[in-house]
Amino acid sequence: MSSSSGYLQAWESYWRDLADEPGAAFWDSEAEVAAALHLPLFEGYFDDSLPIVDLGCGNGTQTRYLAGRYGRAIGVDLAAAAIDHARRADPRGLAEYRRLNPADEAVARALHAELGDANVYMRGVLHQCEPDERQPLVAGIAALAGARGRVFADELSGAAKGVLMGLAQGPGGPPAKLAAVFAHGIAPGEVPDEAIPAFFRTAGLDVLDQGAIALTTTEYAADGSRILVPTNWLVAGRRS
Repeated sequence: MSSSSGYLQAWESYWRDLADEPGAAFWDSEAEVAAALHLPLFEGYFDDSLPIVDLGCGNGTQTRYLAGRYGRAIGVDLAAAAIDHARRADPRGLAEYRRLNPADEAVARALHAELGDANVYMRGVLHQCEPDERQPLVAGIAALAGARGRVFADELSGAAKGVLMGLAQGPGGPPAKLAAVFAHGIAPGEVPDEAIPAFFRTAGLDVLDQGAIALTTTEYAADGSRILVPTNWLVAGRRS
């Protein structure tokens, strides 16, 4: 979720060019194989009475699922074109969508002032940040969570690089949906596995739980199976 002008323009361009159909993005898997699989990992830590912020919501697929589990769900993304997708995909208004940059501390604190303490759900966002924006982003997340909120973060693991490079360098080139990401100048940054929990601890949050899982993509291998990308997840918050 980099706010640098070039990278933001790349994301705006990507989302403007993307079809509205479900699963058009490489990572836009159905909630049944994304947020629904994450839910058992974090629901025991999340206070159901708090709103949930889907940070880096994209077109809102996971936001709409979370809106069915929590009383108020707000999808947040830096790209206006992504928010436009999310609103078009949600004619019933199951969730809310905002274009804002939570790495801006003043923005994060203003949203906290509106919502109160909130739970935060995030998939792969730190890998899309410029290196110097990662800690400010987690500081903004800590501000959103406050005393009672908890955070679920799922980020690419070190093993993901080999999987993505293998896809990119395959004999037929990268799968079409991954090629579309690369064509817009977007590529995940490298973040060491141990750096992710360190960002949260530096922001004053305790890591309450963590483990490994995989991101189910919307592309398929030659044998017809869904392509999976390794990730690590954690739950963080301030201990009572």
